[in-house]
Amino acid sequence: MLVGPEPAWDAPLRLLGGLHALVLTGRASWDDVDAALERHADFLTRAVAERPVQTNEVQRCWVLLPCFLELARRGGFTQLDLVELGPSAGLNLMWDRYRYVYSAGEWGPADAVLELRGEERRPAPAELLEVPVRVGRRIGIDLAPVDVTTDEGAVLLKSFVWADQHHRIELLDRAMGTLRENPPELIRGDVAEELPKVLAWRREEALTVVWQTAVLGYVSDTDRGRVYEALEAAGEEGPLGWISAGASGREPEHEWALKLRLWPGGEQSLLAYADYHGAWLEWVA
Repeated sequence: MLVGPEPAWDAPLRLLGGLHALVLTGRASWDDVDAALERHADFLTRAVAERPVQTNEVQRCWVLLPCFLELARRGGFTQLDLVELGPSAGLNLMWDRYRYVYSAGEWGPADAVLELRGEERRPAPAELLEVPVRVGRRIGIDLAPVDVTTDEGAVLLKSFVWADQHHRIELLDRAMGTLRENPPELIRGDVAEELPKVLAWRREEALTVVWQTAVLGYVSDTDRGRVYEALEAAGEEGPLGWISAGASGREPEHEWALKLRLWPGGEQSLLAYADYHGAWLEWVA
């Protein structure tokens, strides 16, 4: 049995990811799944046991960009150093190298190979899109980061996108091409353990911005508390920004609330509501 006698909750995702990897590498076809299951049983068994589900939804950058710009505006910084918790391959650490389209205007390099747009249920203000920022350091902390500068890493990431979602795969290909030009630094490790070390090496001339979209929902209460403690401690020592996606508290609960904290002070502000995958944005700040 490919998924074992007591399969984990994500075993079906791992199995489908393994099948997609076989198709992407030309070893199987969706037209004959039964043959793939039989012919590649050993590979698929290992895939279920050893290949953790890894996604890197770059469309989320479209809802995150106004948050980064608002943080830079409030903090009075034009230089940002980035720290993402749970970055997977780090594609969202490259957000300043993509082009963005909103109803109030555009932002980002005109020659970017990746352009992002979505539905604005309440638009981001035009003046926010005029905020200039330059990114310095790009650091991600992940238990199992994916190196998409390799063919194996690229296939792994693409394999966990539904095979019929061609637009998402195209965005992924373009984002991976951008990352390969100058990859971010990805640290393999526990976010609660590594974050204090990263924050100890902040630059005075830049605002360090830490963010997460989904990873804190997968760590223990203890480790989540350690992350918040690290942020508070670092915020007492100097300017620091934090952006987090969490439960909105609205009905129906199929959305995120995007919230900001800025030290000194550390007060929390609600910036926007957004789709989990970045398809729509409702700016409320």
